[in-house]
Amino acid sequence: MSVFDVEIDGLRGGSADLAQYQGKAVLVVNVASKCGLTPQYSGLERLQERFAERGFTVLGVPCNQFMGQEPGTHEVIAEFCSTTYGVTFPLTAKVDVNGDDRHPLYQGLVGTADAEGHTGDIRWNFEKFLVAPDGTVAARFAPQAEPESDEVVAAIEKTLPAS
Repeated sequence: MSVFDVEIDGLRGGSADLAQYQGKAVLVVNVASKCGLTPQYSGLERLQERFAERGFTVLGVPCNQFMGQEPGTHEVIAEFCSTTYGVTFPLTAKVDVNGDDRHPLYQGLVGTADAEGHTGDIRWNFEKFLVAPDGTVAARFAPQAEPESDEVVAAIEKTLPAS
């Protein structure tokens, strides 16, 4: 089963339909509005703008498991992302990324190691997973990895579908 087979709700209701991203590179990021790393939304949006036409999308996954830093309703989250950071990339409904209620999307992601060899639980907001066009996890990046860092951009460019 690939990431694209997982069911998850969209932030504004209904299914987020991950199958629509099959054949694209997807950067899955657990996001939060009240975190010291929240300014990463700007870099994520720039990645979206830079690579969208080449078969790429960011997928923001709100999560409130880290010191309650995503407390808002779906409507509040959507408004914040749009007005504060101009976010155009898709956002899912708020989910748990760790623990007994870990969403199936994250069950399929957390086994991938980052550059330091970390696997398992998400450490904080803005941990990033790059999913290849075939649905396999191509890379994992620590929360502190800036979206536009050389490491992240190089991995995206390597993972983009052939044009």
